[in-house]
Amino acid sequence: MVEVLEKISKMGIVPVIALDDAKDAAPLAKALCEGGLPCAEVTFRTAAAEESIRIMSTEYPEMLVGAGTVLTTEQVDRAVAAGAKFIVSPGLNPKIVRYCVEKGIPITPGCTNPSDIEQAIECGLEVVKFFPAEAAGGLNMIKSMAAPYTNMKFMPTGGISAKNLNSYLDFGKIIACGGSWMVKKEMVAAGDFEGITALTKEAVSTMLGLEVAHVGINAAEASEADSLATAMEKMFGFAKKTGNSSVFAGTGMEIMKTPGKGSKGHIAISTNYMERAIFHLEMRGCKFDMESAKRDEKGNIKAIYLEGEYGGFALHLVQK
Repeated sequence: MVEVLEKISKMGIVPVIALDDAKDAAPLAKALCEGGLPCAEVTFRTAAAEESIRIMSTEYPEMLVGAGTVLTTEQVDRAVAAGAKFIVSPGLNPKIVRYCVEKGIPITPGCTNPSDIEQAIECGLEVVKFFPAEAAGGLNMIKSMAAPYTNMKFMPTGGISAKNLNSYLDFGKIIACGGSWMVKKEMVAAGDFEGITALTKEAVSTMLGLEVAHVGINAAEASEADSLATAMEKMFGFAKKTGNSSVFAGTGMEIMKTPGKGSKGHIAISTNYMERAIFHLEMRGCKFDMESAKRDEKGNIKAIYLEGEYGGFALHLVQK
């Protein structure tokens, strides 16, 4: 998968926007960046699209800006000249796809049936847009089409919202979801960019699902850990479960048999999507101890510590 699409995959959500006035481009870009989604698919449905892409790309170079609803090769050239890093089209036009492929421009054309998928494969694509997602059969349709095309991945757009976002992202063949629920046109028109920032933060929070999984306490040695877990079980009914390196009391308390990371212990934070959580937390300034990463048989990170201590506790990110 090309670098731009790999970044989109880690981002998880692509805000799809249509601007009627280029003056809104900069404040909207600022709102998306502050909300945690420095990314936008600016649709070529309006006359302000090209200039909006130019403004966003210039004033917010950290943003990954693309052009959507691209219907001609001339629009491809205009969008790329303005700063677009990827192209999205509502359907699969072989002429446009081949034009982008030949020029090394990432493109995700809209596909809704197996014939579209096979044309995309013929053009050398690994990712396609599924549009309009909900109207075209939603997640069940994507799963049905993904079965025979094992190497194809999808970016559904159309009808995606905070309510069904994670059900789509839970399917491994989906790299990200496009949506406009956090950038509603009426909010842009009203200049409610603070509201857009709030909705964007909410979208990222819903996707990542970060929450405290358990608290780890450092005991001096195994008998102390067992004694504490036994006390928790006796007092509160937290079932004791003994492991190799720790003893759990229920699911919320882990007592280490020997002192582990953190002078006092650790706090485990669980997430829906490990790679996306790492990406978004790094954007927030967090640093990870990559040597602490534990991986599954496929090489996916299942647990990892952040660098440093917080109130004497190490922070431990774990996959739900």
